[in-house]
Amino acid sequence: MTELRTAELGDVDAICRFGEAHIRPHYTPLIGAAAAADQVRLWWSEPQIRAAVTSGLVIVAQAGEQLIGVGQRGRRGDDHVIYKLYVDPGHRGNGVGPRLLEALIKQLPGDAGRLFIEHFAANTRAGAFYEREGFAVDRVEPSPGGDPALGVVWRSRPVP
Repeated sequence: MTELRTAELGDVDAICRFGEAHIRPHYTPLIGAAAAADQVRLWWSEPQIRAAVTSGLVIVAQAGEQLIGVGQRGRRGDDHVIYKLYVDPGHRGNGVGPRLLEALIKQLPGDAGRLFIEHFAANTRAGAFYEREGFAVDRVEPSPGGDPALGVVWRSRPVP
């Protein structure tokens, strides 16, 4: 049975370990080893995760004692954004991703009319998932270094 809940401070180390275990192997073939390592360093560090957890922005999925998924929302200006939505590869295809997404949406304030999500252009698996979940491409921001794989695809959908 998979349990979803708002992350607590006691989860910070497990969330960081989840990022270390899954982000680099997922992204290395898509965007290269250096960029994948940057993702872990910038977005899965203890200070970054602790701040997001303290702000109540992180949802975790657990199967027993094992952390199998992480979702994190935030803001970019006035926009509500999902910045993380990851499921352990061994647990994909079991509905954990849509459940994490739904839990994050339920946390949004009542006046949130639109939700954004972003992913690297090379992450076509994520793009297909977000399409199935009703997110349409809003824009693509080219990579500062010109690498098309590192372009950021911004998608959005109305919040029900």
